[in-house]
Amino acid sequence: MNIFEKFIEYIAWLSAWLFCVAGFMLSYEVIARYFFLSPTIWAAELSQISLIYGTLLAMPWALKARKHIQINLVINQLSKTNKKFINIFIMIILIIFSAYVMIYGFDIFYDSLLRGRTTGSLLNLPSWIAELSVPFCFLLLFIQSFIEIFKLLQNIEPPKSDH
Repeated sequence: MNIFEKFIEYIAWLSAWLFCVAGFMLSYEVIARYFFLSPTIWAAELSQISLIYGTLLAMPWALKARKHIQINLVINQLSKTNKKFINIFIMIILIIFSAYVMIYGFDIFYDSLLRGRTTGSLLNLPSWIAELSVPFCFLLLFIQSFIEIFKLLQNIEPPKSDH
């Protein structure tokens, strides 16, 4: 496993913890609001950011582990060579899509950073905090897609999908 893929493993664990943290924050908010009539100004917004980062950070790991949604009915009927070519083609499409999202996501992030946009909520966090997740996480997916192509070219088969 190369250094980047080890990094992706740590990122996947961070992603899982972000979901746990979001769950705790939302549970705290519900208890504070309904039992003590004292809602927080931070729980909803911070949990939303946790869910955004948690979801997007998990993308490269899901690709590496082949845990994303797949429809393999046709592909499983093909020869190994044809599967390899289709997987490479899919990775190329993913690279193009990731590059597109990364470029335009960065433009949105950078514009918010320059203009000083905020969320407009009571916490009023800078908008760029959540928007940075898009170019950063799609950069990770972009890199992982190239790694997957290199593995396929070296005849390293992707993990079997169990779903």
